Amino acid sequence: MDRIVVLDFGGQYSHLIARRIRDSGVFAEVLPSGTKKQELAKIPGLKGLVLSGGAASVYEKSSPKCDKNILDTGVPILGICYGHQLIAYLENGKVVSGKKGEYGVADLKIINKSPLLKGLNKTEKVWMNHKDIVKKTPKNYSLLASTKNSPVAVFQNLEKRIFGVQFHPEVTHTKNGIKILKNFVFGVCKAKKGWRASKIIENISNEIKETIGNKKAIIGLSGGVDSSTAAVLVGKVVGKKLTAVYVDTGLMRYKETDFIRNEFSKYNLNLKIIKAKDMFFKALKGIEDPEQKRKIIGKLFIEVFEKVAKKEKAEILIQGTIYSDRIESGVTKNSSVIKSHHNVGGLPEKMNLQIYEPLRELYKDEVRKIARKLGLSREIIERHVFPGPGLAIRIIGEVTPEKAEIVRKASYIIEEELKNAGLYNKVWMAFAVLLPIKTVGIQGDTRSYKYPVVVRIIESKDAMTANFAKIPYNILEKISTRITNEITEVNRVVYDISNKPPATMEWE
Repeated sequence: MDRIVVLDFGGQYSHLIARRIRDSGVFAEVLPSGTKKQELAKIPGLKGLVLSGGAASVYEKSSPKCDKNILDTGVPILGICYGHQLIAYLENGKVVSGKKGEYGVADLKIINKSPLLKGLNKTEKVWMNHKDIVKKTPKNYSLLASTKNSPVAVFQNLEKRIFGVQFHPEVTHTKNGIKILKNFVFGVCKAKKGWRASKIIENISNEIKETIGNKKAIIGLSGGVDSSTAAVLVGKVVGKKLTAVYVDTGLMRYKETDFIRNEFSKYNLNLKIIKAKDMFFKALKGIEDPEQKRKIIGKLFIEVFEKVAKKEKAEILIQGTIYSDRIESGVTKNSSVIKSHHNVGGLPEKMNLQIYEPLRELYKDEVRKIARKLGLSREIIERHVFPGPGLAIRIIGEVTPEKAEIVRKASYIIEEELKNAGLYNKVWMAFAVLLPIKTVGIQGDTRSYKYPVVVRIIESKDAMTANFAKIPYNILEKISTRITNEITEVNRVVYDISNKPPATMEWE
């Protein structure tokens, strides 16, 4: 299968480049910027390289660099933003700090024709996010386009098939950005489409056979689309060698245990339901730090899984980890650890089980496509994202059974009202957050002093960026009224209007 590799130089959009390329039907993966030429040469089906953006300046000693030999790999290369500047720097062009930054939409004036810019207008709207600029092209490179503040906004060395763009074609604000990426992938790299749901299932199924073989395995089943898809896919391949383990932590969704029992009785899974509420609440008593919560919960999950594995004589623990989980847990050298996912960065160092993550290279919507192919129910496929640590990270501060019940009921009300309004499937996720404070209110003509609840409803395509949902006021009012009427511990509801970035989807 043909593939494109994105080298990550610390840009927040590295993953988005890969995502856009996958959308066009070609597999793309993100690798660290320090990946060597020899390592790239061993990658089967490699058709091209993309050097991502990044926050550093190429002339700083500490800035991430790649081996100059990368430019002689023999496959086409596209540098984006920092990657554009890095190519110029490595090829002895001139990169300087601009007199002022260029942020937002700019007019790109195309000067010369290029296979990279095929089908574009003479002037294009592009999205910039930089201060450093390429002032002079390297020897044997030609200028293709410029903007008011970027004299060398696009360049190429057609003989070596190396291109650089100062703007970000991967973001939607660049009007014809997708066309530019497709020009590179199909026109320059000559990659062929091969990344589709049926092919993904086939490839992962073959990997499952090789990884598990004759061993027994268990899977942590949460009821979300990721772990559910992993469970059904692995179950189809290995059959009775798989045991699905659902842990009722007391931090799950409303009536979740009953749902799991009913839903997964349809599949040929050896389902074990472990009731562990007391154990989780006891371990979380007095803990307020969110990272500590995640670590504790990850450790407890493993203890439960190891106990079941011992009884079932299983050697492998399968998890529904997806690509965005790994990115946020800092899987590449230049990506920051935003938060530990208990199935990535929250696991204890010493474990008695081999971890296997069959969905680790997939984005959320790709998992949903596979789920449909596998015949999972609409309720599973369309369910909103739910965090591995459960309601513990939707309770700011110490976690208690009382607080968990407040958040559980409030989140159920939010989802129910969105379904009633026909909005549930139009947003990425919707939930409640409980704050560790109390506020004064008036209920029943008397003073009340109770908890405030935050309503968080967001829209996203890939979980890596998100916007708060512009929900009609009358729907928000219904949600607020129901929460304060039906949950006696709450007297105030507020709406979170933060995007990601700067915020994350969850509060912790």
